[in-house]
Amino acid sequence: MKKLPHNHDSNIQSVLERMPESEKFLQAASVFSQLGDGTRLKILWLLCHSKECVSDIAAALGVSKAVASHHLQLLRMSGLVNGTRSGQEIHYSLNDTEEAKLLHKTIEAMFRITCPSQSIDPKN
Repeated sequence: MKKLPHNHDSNIQSVLERMPESEKFLQAASVFSQLGDGTRLKILWLLCHSKECVSDIAAALGVSKAVASHHLQLLRMSGLVNGTRSGQEIHYSLNDTEEAKLLHKTIEAMFRITCPSQSIDPKN
């Protein structure tokens, strides 16, 4: 355990004992870096609510297919979205992971909107 230069009668030692390894922080930073680009954030928001092909994503956002493909590749590499082949197209959707679901909730909270799929459900 690290010896800190000052003792402020805080609980920092017990907090440090529970601190995740540095690798975990690097992984989290990598996921959060995906949200640092407005186009990727739009794509992620769109895929939180629908499953789409690159052509529709590009048209919906007003970007080229190459730009949309580049951002989708980064989102796939980070594990936030996945793609399933249907004929000659790949349909992209939010990945079914805890991280992706948490980001969906965070994005919705940031925009203070209701998820369209939730508003359709009469139970909510």
